[in-house]
Amino acid sequence: MSANVNAPPSRATAAAGTVLLTLAAAQFLMTLDSSVMNVSISTVASDLGTTVTGIQTAITLYTLVMAALMITGGKLGQIYGRQRVFAVGCVVYGLGSFTTALAPNLTVLLIGWSLFEGIGAALILPAIVALVASNFGPGDRPRAYGLVAASGAIAVAVGPLIGGLLTTYASWRWVFAGEVVIVIAILALAKRMTSEPPDRSTHLDLAGTGFSALGLGLVVFGVLRAGSWGFVNPKPGAPSWMGISPVVWLVVAGGVVLYGFLAWERRRIALGHSALFDPVLLSNRQLRAGLTSFTFQYLLQSGLFFTVPLFLSVALGLSAVGTGVRLLPLSLALLVTAVGVPKFFPHTSPRRIVQVGFLGLLAGILSLAASLELGVGPEVVSLPMLIAGLGMGALASQLGSVTVSAVPDEQSAEVGGVQNTLVYLGASLGTALAGAVLVSALTASFFSGVDANPAVPDDLSSAAKVELASGVPFMSDDAMRSALVEAQVDTAAVDAIVAANEDARLAGLRSALALLAVVAVLAVFLTNGLPTRQPGTSATATEDP
Repeated sequence: MSANVNAPPSRATAAAGTVLLTLAAAQFLMTLDSSVMNVSISTVASDLGTTVTGIQTAITLYTLVMAALMITGGKLGQIYGRQRVFAVGCVVYGLGSFTTALAPNLTVLLIGWSLFEGIGAALILPAIVALVASNFGPGDRPRAYGLVAASGAIAVAVGPLIGGLLTTYASWRWVFAGEVVIVIAILALAKRMTSEPPDRSTHLDLAGTGFSALGLGLVVFGVLRAGSWGFVNPKPGAPSWMGISPVVWLVVAGGVVLYGFLAWERRRIALGHSALFDPVLLSNRQLRAGLTSFTFQYLLQSGLFFTVPLFLSVALGLSAVGTGVRLLPLSLALLVTAVGVPKFFPHTSPRRIVQVGFLGLLAGILSLAASLELGVGPEVVSLPMLIAGLGMGALASQLGSVTVSAVPDEQSAEVGGVQNTLVYLGASLGTALAGAVLVSALTASFFSGVDANPAVPDDLSSAAKVELASGVPFMSDDAMRSALVEAQVDTAAVDAIVAANEDARLAGLRSALALLAVVAVLAVFLTNGLPTRQPGTSATATEDP
């Protein structure tokens, strides 16, 4: 069903534009929070009388709640109607934003942001996917999904700019107060959307809900803790279960629970009962390929958004505002490409466009890695960010349409739940992998540089290895120098250690980018299941024989 199919063309176009603006605004809002909070951690912690660890816990729980309940949120949209669940999600999310804006302490922040906003997002995000399918025909969906996906990626890029401006000149609380206003506007505009009718014959599978939430929660929590605990080998001071990092056990346990979840769903379907998720969907080759590409896209995207701000803010000392400004070329390129590709290349193979998108990301990553040298300024990121933005925009213009067109429209919310779960899993994995490789390479390079410099006494080098056994922190030269001077280290040794730190930072960044480049190459080779024709021009959904 498309929006206002019986209306005159001008009114139908205006109505479709309003629907698209509403859904894009909702997607932007869902992504903005974490991006803003990441640059405001220390300020929020001080304001609430808590620690940086406490705010990081809130960020982790927010992601955890969303990922654990995303599939359930998609199913609720099918049962009660996508438009209604979208509206309820907006109300819950708005309540969470209002509570967060007034939070006097960490406990209230956890309730408002981590819990209420997490639940609201789990209801809204799958509904967005389904509502695009309900309001736009197959030929219009690439542009619609492209703009919606672009709005989320742009929120990640401009979040530091918005957060930096408000934190510096006003208060972080105004971000969440502004979200309440935007939610009210979205609710007012949401009435113009059309939606598939509710399926009252379907009932929520409560046991399946528990299985999926537990399994996804274990996997996502394990990935989120990898940076602190280590992926396989536990870091010094981190917990250890049978000599192995808890991350391994959490991911394995989550995988076992999810395997049991799929078995449970198959059994319910065989008995003729309602299921939370139909495992048969995973036999759809196009859907599998689309979901895989989505996961890789957000893995690469989050890894890039992790490394580049580190380089700009720590290595070069830019403020949050300055960092956000340097990311604007990516945002602009992403938006132009996401909207422009469907308009100017409406019949080009989705598989080819996605492959070009991953290659664009690869080119941006490699050009950035090649530009990182001692003494360079922030301008070196401009061209790589522009190229990477073009690649992201190409991916955004196709993948949403590809996944939804692989199944009937009535299953779009179900697909939306799985899709957004994998998006957040991929994003968490991208940050964790890039961070782990960066710290590992940074540590190895730092100690190698210190050991090779005769200006650093052996006892100081040995003490540093013991003190920093869990990994050398990613520090600016000024912060490193201040800490060494405070510890009354000899001036010659200070200069040598700061020089080693400068070299090691670049080694860590290059290593993280090299990992992302390898992932981008792998992603290109995993696109063969994507269709070669645009949705609506032929039957594109295919299944394995």
